[in-house]
Amino acid sequence: MMIVRLALLLVFSLLPLVAQQTTPAPPQGSSAQPQPPSSQASADRKITKEEADELLRSVDSILQFDSTDTSLPKHRDIKKQLVSRKQVEDYVQKRMDEDEDAKRLRRSEIVLKKFGLLPRDFDLQSFLVALMREQVAGYYDAKTRTVNLLDWLPPETQQPVMAHELTHALQDQNYGLEKWVREGDSDGKKGLQSEVESDEAVAARDAVVEGQAMAVMIDFILAPTGANIAQSPMIADAITHSMMQGNDSPVFGRAPLYLKEVLLFPYSYGLDFIRELLVTGGKERAFAGVFKNPPLSTRQIMEPATYLAGEKLPALPMPDFEKLLGKDYERYDVGSIGEFDTSVLAKQFSDEETAKRLWPQWRGGYYYAAHRKGAPNGSLALVYVSRWGTPQAA
Repeated sequence: MMIVRLALLLVFSLLPLVAQQTTPAPPQGSSAQPQPPSSQASADRKITKEEADELLRSVDSILQFDSTDTSLPKHRDIKKQLVSRKQVEDYVQKRMDEDEDAKRLRRSEIVLKKFGLLPRDFDLQSFLVALMREQVAGYYDAKTRTVNLLDWLPPETQQPVMAHELTHALQDQNYGLEKWVREGDSDGKKGLQSEVESDEAVAARDAVVEGQAMAVMIDFILAPTGANIAQSPMIADAITHSMMQGNDSPVFGRAPLYLKEVLLFPYSYGLDFIRELLVTGGKERAFAGVFKNPPLSTRQIMEPATYLAGEKLPALPMPDFEKLLGKDYERYDVGSIGEFDTSVLAKQFSDEETAKRLWPQWRGGYYYAAHRKGAPNGSLALVYVSRWGTPQAA
């Protein structure tokens, strides 16, 4: 559904939320205490020249840590620069204004409301702008191949986030990050069926990208203890739980359930997916291997065993909607209802226990929204089709 577009648009925006709320406990018997980043400094604070020099110098050593941790080779030095809060906010606003996914997101807000996933009076555009302003973070810009560091947060606060972002730089150097993610977007094919499949494929690839970066960030935080994410599953669970609380993020904290879940999906489920690959196949499978053989759907991310087994679900047949609906209707939006979307729908309209029983039975789903010509913008006809593992689940 809209998981793909939200995730790609806001992929860097939750990193302070992740980092600031992450306080992993060291392994039993260890006296080392990893230091999590402190809370966000005041808006008018600027780091000193000495702090800025230290931060910029640390890029190379953290990049080397990331390369060792992932076995992804460094092919060139990383461009780096300090940016102000205003520069980051301008970058965010530019993405909102120009990004094609943002444009589709605005068109699809009504579809989300039609499903009951957003309140009818919810202003999605205003929420996203407020969230990104609240969650301003250092970020890697794949277009300029530059890591952007913040001129108001001290080095010890930014370094774990930098470990995350520099993982994206290594992914980009080795596989062309944006191109690789977008290769899941219809894969050159045309038609409704390919659009539905691409929603899921891009969401899965995005979860790989963020799951790897999360795993490296946690390894960086744990490095003083001698532990790592593959050895410490409880830490991953604690981080996921902390992320969902949103205690230090008022905007995120008041978001509807679907938005919370969709924004965190690539970080939380992506992290669990990568950790499973680390445990079953080591670094080669979890990093380079998954780039060469990417997952196909949110189901494969949420249930790594289906990915490891090479499961390929048959596509749901789709009728010729334009012919069926006639000349009075025009297509408004089409997309997947994946296993992730199903899990949130079930959780929102029943409860978490029911959702956990139900979503593994998902075997395919899509929606098609049509607008009656001449009718108000909010007047949509909606078709939702799903396939299930058993008649009882259906």
